[in-house]
Amino acid sequence: MPQILVEYSACLTEAFDRQAFALALHPAAAELIASALPDFKTRFHAIPETVIGTGDGAEAMIHVDLAILPGRAPATKAELGDLALTLLCDHIKPDTGYRTQVTVEVRDIANYHKRVLEP
Repeated sequence: MPQILVEYSACLTEAFDRQAFALALHPAAAELIASALPDFKTRFHAIPETVIGTGDGAEAMIHVDLAILPGRAPATKAELGDLALTLLCDHIKPDTGYRTQVTVEVRDIANYHKRVLEP
């Protein structure tokens, strides 16, 4: 925990600094939700094909699914969503050539099991 999945239009691959986004989000979110930094895991998936709106090809998207253990106040979840959205926008280069929809969903993990295997 937290499990972070970022899906983005493949046309944004060069414009979206994924590594810097994750490295900025992890410590800021860890402090906000009082979670251990080593527990943050972010996965990125480029989406080769999307249809947004009319499908005219001038649209792109990035969506962050931020799953955390239950028990955080709604205000904390809202603040976490705002933080992730701000950092996400900060890590997209201007003038991508696409109208880009950037979204974040913060949700509780329903049933989570974890084991860490040491070397």
